[in-house]
Amino acid sequence: MTGTNVVFVGTGTIGLPMAVRLAGTGHTVTGVDPVPAAQERAAAAGVPTVGRFADATGGDVVVVMVASPEQLDGLVTEALAAGVAGQHWIVMSTVGPDSVRTQAARLQDGGAAVLDVPVTGGVGRARTGELTLFAAGDEGDLAAVRPVLGAMGTVCPVGRTLGDGQAVKVVNQHLCSIHIVAAAEALELARRLGLDPAEVLALVERGAAGSWMLSDRGPRMLADTDVEVASSIGIFVKDSSLVCDAARAAGASTPLLDVARDRYRQAAEAGLAARDDSRVIETYQR
Repeated sequence: MTGTNVVFVGTGTIGLPMAVRLAGTGHTVTGVDPVPAAQERAAAAGVPTVGRFADATGGDVVVVMVASPEQLDGLVTEALAAGVAGQHWIVMSTVGPDSVRTQAARLQDGGAAVLDVPVTGGVGRARTGELTLFAAGDEGDLAAVRPVLGAMGTVCPVGRTLGDGQAVKVVNQHLCSIHIVAAAEALELARRLGLDPAEVLALVERGAAGSWMLSDRGPRMLADTDVEVASSIGIFVKDSSLVCDAARAAGASTPLLDVARDRYRQAAEAGLAARDDSRVIETYQR
């Protein structure tokens, strides 16, 4: 599938650099995003973008980076009305196991092949094509779209069962949710102890207390409210709730996740939902 026609749904903060990577590696990419500002940013980056899926014609592969299960449901409904037979759908959003299984069944009934491939790595790695892709689904379907996936990151097969990719992402987001809040709490603790948080960050990230989230989010936590949004508070309200729902369904206890989710909710209620997720630190400063 070198030089494949790709319809990329969701050209937001992380979706756009993924779409740009695909376009830069020889694929023909048409973006789909209902937000006019997102359409303008995508067009400026070299990815022509339309507002409705029905207006994006000729896609052999459909990459999905919508924000929620509800958006995925609406997209699939619109796509089925237009016809999906023969298409390869790659659901890369974080929507949870149940959602991807339900929507995959609908797409398969319509004649599409479906893969469950949520991603992790953040905007920086999306720009460089170094995302980690948790890929679940039929091996033949996966082999068919490897040139598309390989342009965006490293494919990590997790099994043939649709939903297993989402389950791995649930575990991933459990840790991410907690690590961000833990970093915010620790840096605010440093300030309250009379220390310079920036100096403390530089010291502790080198040792056993270091983490990818501390090093990535820490500097943004020490900036101001208007720091560039790489991933929003609203996304982690959604993701931590998905983790909670999956944990409850599995009978798993997640008390640390529950605390973290409450912090994201507090931040959203304080008017920070559209701000960078690092701004969860403001719930400790208020």
